[in-house]
Amino acid sequence: MSKKENIVHAAIQMFREKGIDKTTVSDIVKTAGIAQGTFYLYFPSKLALMPAIAEEMVEKMMEIVKLSVKEEATFQKKLEQFVDAVFLVTRDYNEVQALIYAGLASTEHLKEWETVYAPFYEWISDLLQEAEEANVVRNTMHIDRTAKLLIGLVESAAEQVYLYDNTDEVEVNRQKQEVLSFLFHALGVKESI
Repeated sequence: MSKKENIVHAAIQMFREKGIDKTTVSDIVKTAGIAQGTFYLYFPSKLALMPAIAEEMVEKMMEIVKLSVKEEATFQKKLEQFVDAVFLVTRDYNEVQALIYAGLASTEHLKEWETVYAPFYEWISDLLQEAEEANVVRNTMHIDRTAKLLIGLVESAAEQVYLYDNTDEVEVNRQKQEVLSFLFHALGVKESI
């Protein structure tokens, strides 16, 4: 693990333990086992860590999504696998995601969100392009905009149950099914042969 990654992981740990406001740079460097000057080589402040933490979460999300979404699956099944993967990551990392939102919202770094998400948007755009070319979705969508909307919808639906409601698996499955139903209609998904 690089020093920068070490700092990011230490920050996540400290933010989870003490909260963003109560965590100091000294707490982070102590946990990371580095000198305070080393911290400032990578980040000008503790809040400047937020895009790096968000980037780490997007990478984790992409890793799990790519492992979950099977190349040979139908588009409908790929959407189901995608939704399941996003819900899984949101469940397993809900505290970190809550920290990211709180940290990014309280800094000037919120504008970096689109850059952090660019690889994820691109991956979903490719999936939608492939489905459009196979004529299994409507051909009137703007693929890049739809990719952003799709990711936003699925993440928001997962956050509703895991960040706010803390609900049981029955409700989680109902939420997933409603999201899928909405996506199938919005995308004009046609039955696979």
